[in-house]
Amino acid sequence: MDAKFLDILVCPLCKGPLVLDKTRQELICKGDRLAFPIKDGIPMMLETEARELAAEEEVK
Repeated sequence: MDAKFLDILVCPLCKGPLVLDKTRQELICKGDRLAFPIKDGIPMMLETEARELAAEEEVK
């Protein structure tokens, strides 16, 4: 994913910053503990598409 594109994306719920998890191809919101998937290079920024991060998952 293009770094410039990542700089302008924010969490659709809290408007906080997102962290790219390249391994899982997800954008992580630390504040809401949500992971938004990236499918075919396109971030799925809908709350219904996001998964909740488990308590044991480390947010980098």
